[in-house]
Amino acid sequence: MYLDESGQVGAAGRAGSVRLTGAEGRHAAAVRRHRPGDVLVVTDGAGAWVAGPVRAVRGKAEVELEVVQQGFEPEPTPRLTVVLGLLKSDRSDLAVDQLTEVGVDRIVGWSAQRCVANWSGERVGRGLHRWRRAAAEAAKQSRRVRLPEVSGVADTAAVAALVAAADGAFVCHESATAPLAAQLSSRSQARQAAELVIVVGPEGGITDAEVAALSAAGAVPASLGPTVLRAALAGTVAAALLLAAAGRLAPDGRLSPGGPVGP
Repeated sequence: MYLDESGQVGAAGRAGSVRLTGAEGRHAAAVRRHRPGDVLVVTDGAGAWVAGPVRAVRGKAEVELEVVQQGFEPEPTPRLTVVLGLLKSDRSDLAVDQLTEVGVDRIVGWSAQRCVANWSGERVGRGLHRWRRAAAEAAKQSRRVRLPEVSGVADTAAVAALVAAADGAFVCHESATAPLAAQLSSRSQARQAAELVIVVGPEGGITDAEVAALSAAGAVPASLGPTVLRAALAGTVAAALLLAAAGRLAPDGRLSPGGPVGP
C-alpha cells in the first residue's frame, strides 16, 4: 500500500489514474521495483483509496497507476484515543507503530510528571514529525486507509479535559485492582460509545496525583493483568481489548472487512 496526500486519490474517478512521485514514487519504482501490470493500492490516509495495475514506470521516482477500483472507508465508531506518556525515542516510535497497527484513531502525547523524555521548544515539532512518520509507515504496512491523528504535547489538565469529554475513559495503572476487561459491564457499553479514551503513563509510571486528577475527570483506573507491562506495550494491549469489546476487530483479523487488499 502507498500513501498519496496530494489530492489525486479523491479525484481519481475523473482522472482515471494516480501518479506516485517523491518518496513514495522512489519506493515503488526503485525499492519495490514495480513493473507495468503489478496491482497496487494507494490511499490518501483519510479513508479514500484506489487500486489498479501499474500503467507506467518513469525513471526511478515515478509510477503511474490505472484506477480500476476505488472506495471510501468512513470513520469507525467508537473512536478510540490513546493518551501516551512521552517515552524514550525508540520505545516511543514502537508504541506509535503498534497503536497504529491495532487500529487506534488518535494518539496524544502526554507530558506526565515522571516522563524521562522531555519535549520542549523545537523538540515538540521534531517529536511529532517522528511520530507521524512512524504512524504513516505502520498504516501502510497494516493496510490501513485511515491514518491516526497524532497530536501533543498535552499536560495533565488537557488530558483530564479529553477524559471528561469522552463517553468512556480508562487510566492504566499497576495498582488498579479491577482488570480493564471487567470494567466494561457489557460489550454493548463499548459498542454504544462514540468516543473512548485510554491513558497510559511513561516508563516511570503515573503519580497518585495524576491518577486522582484523571479519576476526578471521569477516568476509571484499570489493570491490564497480573504482570507489569512496558509502557510501549500497555497502550496496545488496552486498545486491543477495547476495540474487541466495541466490535471493531473483524473475525478474520482485518480492521475493515470490506477494505482493499493489495501490495
